[in-house]
This record gives sequence, structure tokens and C-alpha cells, in this order.
Amino acid sequence: MASAIIGGLMSHGHDPSRICVVEINAQQQQRIVEEFGITVTASIAEGIRNSEVVILAVKPQQLHAAISGAAQLFQGKLVISIAAGIRADDLSQWLDQHEFIIRAMPNTPALVGKGITGLYALPRVDVQQKERATAILEGVGAVVWVDEEAQLDAVTALSGCGPAYVFYFLEAMQQAGVELGLTADVAKQLAMQTFLGASCLAVQNDDAFSVLRARVTSKGGVTEQALLSMEQSDIRGAFIRAMHIANDRSREMGEIFKHA
Repeated sequence: MASAIIGGLMSHGHDPSRICVVEINAQQQQRIVEEFGITVTASIAEGIRNSEVVILAVKPQQLHAAISGAAQLFQGKLVISIAAGIRADDLSQWLDQHEFIIRAMPNTPALVGKGITGLYALPRVDVQQKERATAILEGVGAVVWVDEEAQLDAVTALSGCGPAYVFYFLEAMQQAGVELGLTADVAKQLAMQTFLGASCLAVQNDDAFSVLRARVTSKGGVTEQALLSMEQSDIRGAFIRAMHIANDRSREMGEIFKHA
């Protein structure tokens, strides 16, 4: 995800000389330099000394250790954390009550510039800082802001986990296609292009999803029978319940990392 953000910044005209990455792994350091031509260091102090914005792209279980003892280095800087599950208030406490913190929940399509990121800011973050965060994350896709941090759990359940749901349905569509006599490659192509085309159609249309669905569903037709089968199997209910479970797990992880 860090590489996606760096690539997004550079594709939007940000000066590579103003981007610095802190990375302790020597092989990763070399890869980053070769891929992006930016400054890489193993020192947090050196890496963020002259920075106005610091992005914490660290695995959540490693974040506390990574910033432990370096709180004073973050003072006066805007901190954007993409560490899933680490609450802004907890991060603020780890950074000696630092107040300029934004939590970001991107998703994996950011790797191809088609992601969407949910953002939440602590109260002291001003409009200009929010605009800077928006500009940074728009480098990898769309951005939405939420008013309450708890809503990031819902963002996680919907768009954070969402790509896995799509891949799950793509798998099922491909499998069904093969069972119905298509080759795996043809079934895969049909499934992928159907998801892509339907998504593009929805993006370019202001009508509700239910209206778009109805337009494809002729009375007594093939699509209607398929949808009736799904309704009888409570596919919609199972899917919604799964997202509620993901939301609950995201909230639980916040508690786990708080006491880690």
C-alpha cells in the first residue's frame, strides 16, 4: 500500500526529491530506490525531520514498536495512519497526545489507482490539513470522509474487505461457467468483464442499484429466475450478516491493538 501511495503521488506531479521513506530492510530499500528514485533511510529521525506530513504505513501489530521513543519527532506534523484497527486516540497517546492525526482506510484496488479510502480526522485537524490528506490519497483512487471514527469499522467491512467479496463472487461465477460447459478462461473473462461493466454502468448512472437491477430483469425471464433462487437461499441476508461480522471484528481489533 505504501508503494501504491508513493506511485500515486508521483503520478500526480509530486517532486520525488520531497518524498522520503523510512525502511529498515536493506532489500526493500534497494527496491524502493530503483522503482521510484526517492530518498530511503533506516532512521526515523532522518526520515521525518524535514517533513510536514508523515504517513504511517506499518502493520498494526508493529506500529507501537516502530514509533516508540520517537514521539517528539512527530510534533507539529500531520500524521496519516493507514494501520488498520489502530484508533486515532490510541495513536495520539503513543505520540504524547499529538493532535494532528488522520486515520485512513484504503483498499487494495489502490494498487492500480482504482481504490477508495475512508478518512477520519481528530478534532484539531484543520481544513487545510484535511485537503492535503485528500490530495495524497486521491493519488490511489476516490476518497470519502466520515464524521465518527467508529464509522471506519463500517468502511473496513464494506470497502476494506470488499475486494475479497468481489473475488469470491468472481470465483463462484467462473466455477458455475465451467460446470455449464465453458472453459475456465472463457468463464473467467465473462465474469471479470461483467463485474467491470456493471460497476462502470453504476458509476455513470444516478439511478438506485435496485432500478439498474430491475432493468436487467425481465418478467418471467432468465435473470428473474436466477435472482429468485438467490432470494430463496437468502444470499442477500447472508451477505449483509457477513458485513456486520466484519464490522464487529474490526471494532474488536481496535480493542486488541489498544492493549497490545
